[in-house]
Amino acid sequence: MSKLTHIGPDGAANMVDVGGKPATHRLAIASGRITMSAAALYAIRAGDAPKGDVLGTARIAGIMAAKRTGDLIPLCHPLALDAVNVDFAFEDDGVRATATASLTGKTGVEMEAMVAVSTALLTIYDMAKAIDKGMVIGAVRLIEKRGGKSGDWKAE
Repeated sequence: MSKLTHIGPDGAANMVDVGGKPATHRLAIASGRITMSAAALYAIRAGDAPKGDVLGTARIAGIMAAKRTGDLIPLCHPLALDAVNVDFAFEDDGVRATATASLTGKTGVEMEAMVAVSTALLTIYDMAKAIDKGMVIGAVRLIEKRGGKSGDWKAE
């Protein structure tokens, strides 16, 4: 079993000390989706939602959220990100969001990518809820990470 790095010898939650770690290039990709009615999907695709440009606003929200991950997740380090990208793909019954976060630093960017995806999906919900309050957000997960002490990882 892996040792939980955020738990100290006394069992208390701790922020991991990354001071002695070398800075390396790190990248993480996360994905998630929101399912919705045909009417909501049509409005988003047509750029016809009541609140305006749904995907443009969701992209900006995801990028902004990634930059604030250290403020949102208690034991995450505040990171100086090199890049954050949020992309969308239309699916038969919804929209898939994919976020990529990268930096050269001492700790990974997995949480930043997942916060970006989650916030982008929540923003889609907020902007289209007038059409469909029953939208469902799910399947938020890490797809890939590169760099760092533990090396590369990719979801199967």
